[in-house]
Amino acid sequence: MNPILHTLAGAQRNLVHLLRISIFIVMAWIGGLKAFQYEADGIVPFVANSPLMQFFYSKDAPEYQQYKNPEGKTVTKNIEWHKANRTYLFSYGLGTVIVLIGLLALAGIWWPGLGLVGGLLTFLMSLVTLSFLITTPEVYVPNLGGDFPTPHYGFPYLSGAGRLVLKDVIMLAAGLIAASDAAQRLLQRRDSSFIKKPVSQNE
Repeated sequence: MNPILHTLAGAQRNLVHLLRISIFIVMAWIGGLKAFQYEADGIVPFVANSPLMQFFYSKDAPEYQQYKNPEGKTVTKNIEWHKANRTYLFSYGLGTVIVLIGLLALAGIWWPGLGLVGGLLTFLMSLVTLSFLITTPEVYVPNLGGDFPTPHYGFPYLSGAGRLVLKDVIMLAAGLIAASDAAQRLLQRRDSSFIKKPVSQNE
């Protein structure tokens, strides 16, 4: 057991770098998908209901509910509505920002200053995403009725969208860990430079 403990303890820095790579993979993949219609349509309920982001759209919630495009299906009238809503324009911009955050987090492997920024931005982005649990009705199972009434709707019964949002708790922590490691490396570099600095004869 001791060799395993020592190996894990000694691998901490490399594991934090693995965390940075993981953040980059998630950010690059999800951010890249924002360039596609189905993903842009999918984030509309989150953005339209968010007090922090709804101003990016031209249409107010809940109008979007009449123009939902199921994944894998394209409805022309819905596409036109989303164009007028600035759905795709916003999604392109958001995707670019997400990919850039992922790149900053990844850069922390070599440049702790960039990694600090990337980690903090990952934390802030996750914080905004988690706010959707408060602002977006679609994150909870709706009461659609049926032959057998069920109490399993509303809070705390997360829908598929809600379960995806909740996972950002992990990204939030990952961002802080990456930022903390980068800050530690920056301080170590500063302290090392101070120690190596020659002392003048007048001191």
